[in-house]
Amino acid sequence: MKKAVMKKAAAKKAAAKKAVTTRAAATKKAAVGKTSAGAEAPAAEKAAGTKKAAATKKAVATTAPAAAKKTATKAAAAKDTAAKKTAAKKTAAKKTATKTAAKKAPAARKPESRVAMVRRARRINRELAELYPYAHPELDFTNPFELLVATVLSAQTTDLRVNQTTPRLFAVCPTPEDMAAMAPERLEELIRPTGFFRAKTRSLLGLSAALRDRFGGEVPGRLEDLVTLPGVGRKTANVVLGNAFGVPGITVDTHFGRLARRFGWTTQEDADKVEADVAAIFPKSEWTMLSHRVVFHGRRVCHSRKPACGACPIAPLCPAYGEGETDPEKAKKLLKYELGGQPGQRLKPPADYPGQPAPPMAAP
Repeated sequence: MKKAVMKKAAAKKAAAKKAVTTRAAATKKAAVGKTSAGAEAPAAEKAAGTKKAAATKKAVATTAPAAAKKTATKAAAAKDTAAKKTAAKKTAAKKTATKTAAKKAPAARKPESRVAMVRRARRINRELAELYPYAHPELDFTNPFELLVATVLSAQTTDLRVNQTTPRLFAVCPTPEDMAAMAPERLEELIRPTGFFRAKTRSLLGLSAALRDRFGGEVPGRLEDLVTLPGVGRKTANVVLGNAFGVPGITVDTHFGRLARRFGWTTQEDADKVEADVAAIFPKSEWTMLSHRVVFHGRRVCHSRKPACGACPIAPLCPAYGEGETDPEKAKKLLKYELGGQPGQRLKPPADYPGQPAPPMAAP
C-alpha cells in the first residue's frame, strides 16, 4: 500500500511537472508570438510610412507644377492687369492732351475762296467799327507839321512816349523854320525820351529844312512829295495824308501788318506789299478808318505774343483764333487801354474817347 501511495505521489508529481512544463512552453510560445508581432509592427509601420512618404512625395510632385502653374497664371494676370491699367492711363493722358491741344489750336477751316475772304474781311471791318466807333490817330497834334514830326518820332517807341515828349518840343520849335535853325545837340536833348534820338534828330532837321526850302514852310498834301522828305516813308506819309488832309491811306505799322496776316488778308511781310493786298480788298473811302480800327484792335486785344482770343468779339471771323488765350476770364485780363480800364495814349484825346487821358511825363 505504501508502494501504491508512493507511485501515486510520483504520478502526481510528474503530472505537476508536466503541467509546469506545458505552461512554460505556452508562455514561451506566447512570448515568441508577441516578439514576432512586435517585430512585424515596426516593419508594417515602416512600410506604411514609406508608402505614405511615397504618396506624399507623389502628391507634392503632382501638386508643385499645378501650384507653380497657378502662381504663374496669377502673375501673368497681374502683369496683364497692370499693363491694361498703364495703357488706360496712357490713353487717358493722350485723350487729355489731344483735348487740350484741340482747345488751344485754331479750328481747322476749309479752303476759302477769294470772294469769301473779301466778304469776311469787310465784315471784320464792320464789326471793328461797332467795337471802336471812337477810333482815331493816337498821336497828339494840332496841325500837319506837328503830326508829321510826331509820326517820325513814333518809330521804335510808343505813341504815349511821343505824346509826353512833344509838348516841350513844340513849345521851343513850333514851325519848320524854328526846328531847322535849332542846334542838333539841343534837339537831341528834347527828343531823347523817344529813343534813337540821334537818327531822329537828323531826320527832323532834314525834313524841316526841306519844308522851309522847297515847300514854303508848309507840309505838302501829296504822297509823292511827302516821301521825298528825310525820314518819311509811305507809312508816315499815309498817316499825315489821312489824318491831316483827309486823303485816304492805309497805315501799315507793326500792328496792322500782324493783324492783316492773322485775318488772312495777306501773307506778305513787306509793308508796301501788305498795303497793296489790303487796298485791293476794301474801298478807298474806308482805308484811313480801317487803319485806325485795326491798329486799335492790335493794341488792345490782338497782341503780338498773347492775343486775348477769348475776349475778342470778332473771334468767329478770325482764322487765327486759338493762337492766344481762349479762356474768357483769363483773356479779359489781357485787355489794354480803355478796354482794360487803363489810361489811353493821348494826353488830349478826342471828346468821344471813352477812356482816361494819358498822364504827362513826370518832371525829371
